[in-house]
Amino acid sequence: MKKVVTFGEIMLRLAPEGYTRFVQADSFGAAYGGGEANVAVSLANFGMDAAFVTKLPAHEIGQAAVNSLRRYGVDVSEIVRGGSRVGIYYIEKGASQRASKVIYDRAGSAIAAARPEDFDWDKIFGGAGWFHFTGITPALGDNVAGMCREACEAAKKAGLTVSCDLNYRKNLWSREKAGEVMAGLMPFVDVCIANEEDAADVFGICAAKTDVAAGRLDRAAYVEVARLLTERFGFKKTAITLRESISASDNNWAGMLYADGEAYFSRTYPVHIVDRVGGGDSFGAGLIYAVLNGYGPQRAVEFAVAASCLKHSVEGDFNMASADEVEKLAAGDGSGRVVR
Repeated sequence: MKKVVTFGEIMLRLAPEGYTRFVQADSFGAAYGGGEANVAVSLANFGMDAAFVTKLPAHEIGQAAVNSLRRYGVDVSEIVRGGSRVGIYYIEKGASQRASKVIYDRAGSAIAAARPEDFDWDKIFGGAGWFHFTGITPALGDNVAGMCREACEAAKKAGLTVSCDLNYRKNLWSREKAGEVMAGLMPFVDVCIANEEDAADVFGICAAKTDVAAGRLDRAAYVEVARLLTERFGFKKTAITLRESISASDNNWAGMLYADGEAYFSRTYPVHIVDRVGGGDSFGAGLIYAVLNGYGPQRAVEFAVAASCLKHSVEGDFNMASADEVEKLAAGDGSGRVVR
C-alpha cells in the first residue's frame, strides 16, 4: 500500500499535571503534537507507511520533536531543518463544567517562516498515494497557505487522493480569511473532514436545529451540511464528527460519512474523557486507513469513530490505539475489561 504524506506544524505541548489550572501550576509536562503529525502517528500505529513533512530548527528541541515522531515509525526523512523556534501550545485540561483552555505561542515558528523552495513536492510525493493537511496549516500565514496550494497541485498531478480537515481555529485567523483561503484549496480535495462547527465557521453552511454549546445535534441537518459542501466543492466523501457535549468530562461521540449521495451514521459512544486533544485527528486517520483498505462507507465511519473514541482515553496528542483494538471496539467490544 502506498505511503500517506501529511504536512503541517508539530508543536511543543506544555500542560500542568492532571487537572491543575495554569495559575496553580509549578511545573509543566512536555510532549509534542499537532494536527497532521497526530494523523501520521495514528496511521503508523495502525501499521501504515506514514510520512510527516514540516520545517523544524536544527537545535535540540527541534530534534526532540523529530524523535517524538520517529519513535512511532513515522517517516521523518523529508522534514526540513532550519528556523529558530518550535511553536508551543499550553493546554489546561477541563473537568466537569469547566472547559479546557489552550494558549498558543507559535508566532515566528520554523514552519510559519518557511519558504516555498524548502519543499520539493515532486520528490516528497514519490511512492505516495494520499496527501493530508488541515485548515490549521494555511492559517499560519499567506506563505504557508501558498505552500499548501503548491502541495495540493503537486499531489493531484501525481494522482494522489487529497484529504483536508477544515479545523477552523479562531485564534489564528478570521472566518472571512479562512473562508477565502480554504475555498481556494477545496477544489483539490477529495475527502473533506469537519466537525459540527467547521462548516459554519469557514463556509457559512449551518446545521439547523443544532445548539453545539447545549449539546443538541440534529442529524438530518448534518446530512444537508454534507450535501451542500459536496455540491459546492465536488468532494468524493464528506465526513463530520458529531460531539454532544454533556460536560468537559463526558461527551457522546459519533460521526457521519456522506458518499455517493448517501449518509452513513456510526453508533454513538458515551465517552468519559481523559484527553480530547487530537480526537478529530484520530478520526481523520481512522477514515484514511479505512478508505485505503477498501472498507465500505458504513464500516469506514464505524472504524474512524471507534479510533477517535479510543483516543479520548489516551493522554497527549497522539493516539496509541492499534488497528486491532479499533476493530474490536467497532465490532461492539466496548466493555473495557482487562485483557489477559
